[in-house]
Amino acid sequence: MTKIEPSALTSFIEASKPTDALNVDVHQHALAAQVFHNLQHQHDWSSLQLHTQSPIDNRPLPKPIVSGLPPHRIYVHPDEQIEMLKQKVQEKDIPAEREWVLPTHLREKWSLRKFAEVFDALTEVPKTAFEDSGGKQQADGIGLEQTMSRRGGKRLLLATVGDDSTVVYYIVHDGIVKPRQN
Repeated sequence: MTKIEPSALTSFIEASKPTDALNVDVHQHALAAQVFHNLQHQHDWSSLQLHTQSPIDNRPLPKPIVSGLPPHRIYVHPDEQIEMLKQKVQEKDIPAEREWVLPTHLREKWSLRKFAEVFDALTEVPKTAFEDSGGKQQADGIGLEQTMSRRGGKRLLLATVGDDSTVVYYIVHDGIVKPRQN
């Protein structure tokens, strides 16, 4: 009988299993690893990190969260959009920002309280492992400085994984943000 080799995703999830299984929900960790893999291999994100502790007070996060640098800017605040139009700057010309990504399953039930717990545990902009170790912040080696505060406040991408492994991403803000101009 021919032995079937596991897929690249299955191998990645197996290799990234937490060593401290008592304090980490293995299913939530596998979900985060699946989203991590999707961002890295399907969407070309770089500098990805998996977080299980709050960057604010080092307490455990409600669930594992991914951070990373997308290949282009994910969100442009409406005020920035107006400035860009006035200065004739194209969206492709502005540097990408590090983003938080919250892995969820389609069948999970989310409330405002659960979102508030997640947002309360996060900083506005994710730090890189290099910054956490005392290094100077840069936009991942491209030489552009980033600010630790951005217009519109905290936000994250809600990564919703379906039963067929499809991942859909939604932008979620902590609070109300005025709508974009089209």
